[in-house]
Amino acid sequence: MQLNVTGHQIDLTDSLQLYIRGKFQKLERHSDQITQTHVVLNIEKLSHQAEATAHVPGAELFANAKASDMYVAIDQLLDKLDRQLIKHKEKTAARHNGRNNRLPNHTISLI
Repeated sequence: MQLNVTGHQIDLTDSLQLYIRGKFQKLERHSDQITQTHVVLNIEKLSHQAEATAHVPGAELFANAKASDMYVAIDQLLDKLDRQLIKHKEKTAARHNGRNNRLPNHTISLI
């Protein structure tokens, strides 16, 4: 997985980048098909914002989080992306296993 980290109005320290990389490696436990992830960190007054876009085959997952601390915002962001990734993985597995509940094209009514 290629991970790009960008900061707006924030100085990206080595410890912050290591924290982000360590947290995002946990996403690979659920899916090894994540090709690229872009993380944007932003500070507006007292609000710390983190947003990320993850590219997986068949979808583009986006999440954002706001908190009073940047590390808390990153943790919330990761939780949201984790849930989306699990949901996408379950949907993809259901499609491949043929669990779609389709209605038949023609219905015969017996009257």
